[in-house]
Amino acid sequence: MRPAASSSRGIALFLTATLLITTMSAIVQLLSDGVPLGEIIFFRCFVAMVPIAIYTMIRGQFPRALGTKKPLVHLQRAAIGVTAMGLNFYALSQLSLANAQALGYLAPVMALPLAGLLLGEAIGPRHFAAIGLGFAGVGLMLWPAMSLPGNDATYGIIAGVAFAGTSALVRVHIRGMTATESGPAIAFWFTVAGSFIGLMTLPLGWVVPDASTLALLALTGLLGGAAHICSTEAQARAQVSTLAIFEYSGLVWALTFDVVLLGAFPGPWSLAGAGAIVAAAMLSTLPAALRRRRERRAAKKMPRHPAEG
Repeated sequence: MRPAASSSRGIALFLTATLLITTMSAIVQLLSDGVPLGEIIFFRCFVAMVPIAIYTMIRGQFPRALGTKKPLVHLQRAAIGVTAMGLNFYALSQLSLANAQALGYLAPVMALPLAGLLLGEAIGPRHFAAIGLGFAGVGLMLWPAMSLPGNDATYGIIAGVAFAGTSALVRVHIRGMTATESGPAIAFWFTVAGSFIGLMTLPLGWVVPDASTLALLALTGLLGGAAHICSTEAQARAQVSTLAIFEYSGLVWALTFDVVLLGAFPGPWSLAGAGAIVAAAMLSTLPAALRRRRERRAAKKMPRHPAEG
């Protein structure tokens, strides 16, 4: 078992990662009023290469950890990942930060049937209950939006659900990639390909950012890259089952940003829907994480065989 101090540092790093990601999302929401999504995607990916590369250098893994023998697999991951990013950024432009964040928690729920279909993983009654609860939460969030004809929130929620679906596909895809590819390589080559895909939207019309907008665009990449590093270091210091519950702290950060920065208080339907989605995500992920933790503890308590000879 890891030392308590190490687990505490892991939790602190993981909470920092969720704060960084939520802060990045708030900045994207702010930028989306005047900056095209393709331009935001480019800066988010291009600038993120810097902290990720520096991180691998500090760990003495550069450039070895960034090598790959399967570039086409990384291109597939980038295509799906950039699609997910674009849907997320659009949802952020139409919804409150908390609602967009809550919809993202559908990803682990939607990953369940995909893992069953693509990876042959067993899907049980608990998983189907989580799927039903998650989409009931989406229905609760959709209810007030659907009652207002022409409300852009409806399209934002649809984009948010689509983002969760593509994110679920990314999770399953990465799970398969980790058999041959390192974590830094997956992250780095995604930023390279994502930068190229974002740059391809230049002919569609970018804006020339002023100094403050340029700083915010660069900050999205720095925050995204730093969040990846904090998350990686957290998982090196604490068990997945220990960290799993803290993933949902992002919703607390998002609600805080909405209230403090925008003065936007979520309605009862939105709160109920967000709560149902978070409960579904916890139902789909926490039991398995806790089971793995118990299995590791049991394995450590098993008596060792005496040395032969």
